Amino acid sequence: MAISVRLEPVVEARLDYLVVITGRTKSYYLRELIQMGLEDLEDFYLADATMERIHQGQEVIHSMDDVRKNLRLDL
Repeated sequence: MAISVRLEPVVEARLDYLVVITGRTKSYYLRELIQMGLEDLEDFYLADATMERIHQGQEVIHSMDDVRKNLRLDL
């Protein structure tokens, strides 16, 4: 999939410098950034969505004591 992204000149200059120094392509670094950044975004937004469901009473919360008791780990 081809995607077009407009970068701030300073950011593009930093990317260009990294490309020159390391010999890797811009595409390589952009793929790396997306993969690493996507994990962070998923963590944040999925946790945020879960917290919203908790606040709305749509998500059940279990205490550690209840979990240990139900799994019979407290014996």
